[in-house]
Amino acid sequence: MAEPILEVSGLVKHYPLTRGILFRKQVGAVRAVDGVDFTLHRGETLGIVGESGCGKSTVARMLVNLERPTAGSIKYKGEDITRLSGRALKAVRRNIQMVFQDPYTSLNPRMTVGDIIGEPYDIHPEVAPKGDRRRRVQELLDVVGLNPEHINRYPHQFSGGQRQRIGIARGLALRPEVIVADEPVSALDVSVQAQVINLMDRLQNEFDLSYVFIAHDLSIVRHISDRVGVMYLGRIVEIGRDAEIYDHPTHPYTQALLSAVPVPDPEARDRRARIILTGDVPSPTNVPSGCRFRTRCWKAEDRCAREVPVLAVPSRLRTTPTGPEAHDSACHFAQVATVVAGQGNGPG
Repeated sequence: MAEPILEVSGLVKHYPLTRGILFRKQVGAVRAVDGVDFTLHRGETLGIVGESGCGKSTVARMLVNLERPTAGSIKYKGEDITRLSGRALKAVRRNIQMVFQDPYTSLNPRMTVGDIIGEPYDIHPEVAPKGDRRRRVQELLDVVGLNPEHINRYPHQFSGGQRQRIGIARGLALRPEVIVADEPVSALDVSVQAQVINLMDRLQNEFDLSYVFIAHDLSIVRHISDRVGVMYLGRIVEIGRDAEIYDHPTHPYTQALLSAVPVPDPEARDRRARIILTGDVPSPTNVPSGCRFRTRCWKAEDRCAREVPVLAVPSRLRTTPTGPEAHDSACHFAQVATVVAGQGNGPG
């Protein structure tokens, strides 16, 4: 496996809840991210999936230092970047760029496409001399499949898919090594989603990029990802290669997610066992003790309330060091489920 380019360890982000006007007092905290660990290798795509509110976007913002972690570390090529500032932070941000979720609000409507894509060169003038910037911007437009002659147009003159291509071009301007894509296709039509995903796949090979790809659409994540991490209420509950997660999920939450994936084949849809979770996702201000999924899990026992499950390969499922069961899962009662084309086992 290629060398690690990003190493995330014990990542935590809590937002304090305060009360009072003149004398503000902290009365609690929103535990948006509460101990996330993963590694991104060079040239790899790591997909992160989960329900809305599980902390995916907060992780993305911390990776590019738009949010400061409450605790934990993010290492880029072995260097901890969580407390960098000034020139050191500026240098790291050149190599870790972001593609935002909404192609409508992430582009300044008062700036032309040329100014939007060329703005990184104003911040990092050493990358492109002023006389060469227009040519570079036109090259980027061509790379992402847009007409270079449209450099003087404004964002409102483009469709949603074209705007996201502009956002991708802006992310490529400084030739980064890592791109954090925060649900880059969720606001697009299905046919346009495929075009953007195929574009990102091609650009990864062309520019030797490493992706952290965040989404809630499991089919899209499987198409583009080498490894997949499943988040629930601020923590990763299962992580492994795409085939391990999709074909042999061991965590009950992952199994429930996969059972809800739409199946185009009516016969297969009738045969599969759908897992219907009871209750709502607990509040991140008052998370359950022990396993956070236990309040909705059909396997929960007293141990789940007392002990926090460790994200590791369950010893009772470890058959061979490289077998489908040899991936990390944070469950005391992890059990392999075979899921093919949306089919899977249900409770009991």
